[in-house]
Amino acid sequence: MRDNELLVQLVDEHDNPVGTMDKLEAHRHPTLHRAVSVLVFNSAGDWLLHRRAAGKYHSACLWTNACCTHPYPGEEHAIAAHRRLKEEMGIDAGEALVHLFDFVYQAKVGEDLTEYEYDRVFSLTSDELPQPHPDEVDEWRYLSPDVLQEEMKQHPECFTEWFKMIFDRFTVHGSMFVNQEPGKAYR
Repeated sequence: MRDNELLVQLVDEHDNPVGTMDKLEAHRHPTLHRAVSVLVFNSAGDWLLHRRAAGKYHSACLWTNACCTHPYPGEEHAIAAHRRLKEEMGIDAGEALVHLFDFVYQAKVGEDLTEYEYDRVFSLTSDELPQPHPDEVDEWRYLSPDVLQEEMKQHPECFTEWFKMIFDRFTVHGSMFVNQEPGKAYR
């Protein structure tokens, strides 16, 4: 693991960099840091979900969006999203990632770990089949929006905290995000 993979970029509530911190320390002593999340939809509008690998240091075995990560200090959000989607799910986004929205959240993700993140959310519409990395993903599936909403209603404990917030925010704006032009962003 490279040194910068152990660090997160600390930011203020406007995503202005204010320093760096060890990743685990930022989660043990909740400190606002930068994150990215990627939503992947197939051409039918189904959501690509994956179940986090059992070996993950938090939120293991929970269902979540296609991928998420912490950008390396100095790394652009979109570069981090492209990098992690390829590493985690084996999907190359090319030029098709779309910035949807940003939000700040804080959520307990383990007995002594808390996520406190400025999360930039991207989307991709693709029918490319995932080739997930086994250290990151135990299984994956596509779900229609209606089935996903029902599963989240019936079993919220099976989903990551950040994905529940992203899904809620996404559904407020409806499917206006899916199949939009690359580079067009909504906040």
